[in-house]
Amino acid sequence: MAFDGLSEKLQNVFKNLRSKGRLTEEDVKTALKEVRMALLEADVNFKVVKQFTKTVQERAIGSDVMNGLNPGQMVIKIVNEEMTALMGGGTTEIALRPGKATTIIMMAGLQGAGKTTTAAKLAGKFKQKGKNPLLVACDVYRPAAIEQLQINGEKQGVEVFSMGDKNSPVDIAKAAIEHADKNGFNLVILDTAGRLHVDEEMMAELVSIKEKVDVAQTILVVDAMTGQDAVNVAKTFDGTIGIDGVVLTKLDGDTRGGAALSIRAVTGKPILYVGMGEKLSDLEQFYPDRMASRILGMGDVLTLIEKAEAQLDADKAKEMEQRIKKAEFSFDDYLESMSQMKKMGGLSSVLGMMPGMGGAQMAEIENAMDEKKMARIEAIIYSMTPKERANPNLLNPSRKRRIANGAGVDISEVNRLVKQFEQARKMMKQIPGMMKGRGGKMGRFRLPF
Repeated sequence: MAFDGLSEKLQNVFKNLRSKGRLTEEDVKTALKEVRMALLEADVNFKVVKQFTKTVQERAIGSDVMNGLNPGQMVIKIVNEEMTALMGGGTTEIALRPGKATTIIMMAGLQGAGKTTTAAKLAGKFKQKGKNPLLVACDVYRPAAIEQLQINGEKQGVEVFSMGDKNSPVDIAKAAIEHADKNGFNLVILDTAGRLHVDEEMMAELVSIKEKVDVAQTILVVDAMTGQDAVNVAKTFDGTIGIDGVVLTKLDGDTRGGAALSIRAVTGKPILYVGMGEKLSDLEQFYPDRMASRILGMGDVLTLIEKAEAQLDADKAKEMEQRIKKAEFSFDDYLESMSQMKKMGGLSSVLGMMPGMGGAQMAEIENAMDEKKMARIEAIIYSMTPKERANPNLLNPSRKRRIANGAGVDISEVNRLVKQFEQARKMMKQIPGMMKGRGGKMGRFRLPF
């Protein structure tokens, strides 16, 4: 995730705080200096960092904290609360018009931010919620923009309205609204054109669309990998056309992620969704408290559970959990869990939401179970007999040699897989225990690992 570097640095700071029985004012100030440096290195806005650390310090140096039973833990709690507040505190939904009224959403943003894909992702989300969305191709400038929207719309099962690239975006938008009214669409998503940089022509076009069409929500799509530039773009768009919220894309990439911690504080506009991958399902609603937990290395088990509930078969999950409890987890189950993992966004996505799974530890496991190697792993497992897959204890050296020959790999790869399998089995056994006693949703749901 974008925050891996920041998360690892903050966890090291907190480890030092926890190791101290009592805290002095100087301990807190020293820790917050390190927090300040970590945030700045993550490309968080300088003014935001200054105000954030000042607020945390004022709260942390209070007598209730310093004289408490666990002052280090209290400071971490304060950091978590202030980071959540920094990103908006609560979740903000895209405001839809009530009843049968048609909601028109205009997507805006620079070229390359992922606007067209995000429009299709949003359409899919709203279709799942019972809306009848219509995607509208208003980008008449970028080659293949219309075709890209049509392909993505088809994958989502959402109709795309297009008039080609010879009409003006304003005329296309107006015609699309008429089409929506006549055909029962209650949500219209306008995919407008982007540019390589903000220019007057682009802004004038967006202003013109808003003047001629009754836009309910203007959603800006920004690329998290551009750091503070994303925040500056948000400020410019809001000042010129007015925006209602932001979708932050590419948050799964190798980026410092400071935009997520800065946009709300600088622009006052909420982050609505975050793009966590290229698949059309890789769009997550933005929960400031959950994101703060991820950044601070506390995991995000609620999102993990929600993903599992949405993607996985509950009966299969229960059946596999029973086998794990009885230590009957086999290579067939391993194959099934790999399949389930892919449905939930892949290993990186799942590990990123596990408490304490960050930095070097996560990199080590990811390296051991690189998803690009999954095809070779499957080949090895399918080279086993049904009995060997059901009972890994049967795998003696001669059987391993036969399996290696069948899969066309070196025997060392078979040995490595068996070792990884044992490690995965240990990790998976821990998850049902982690879920117990949490209450509510967490206590009820069973993960399929």
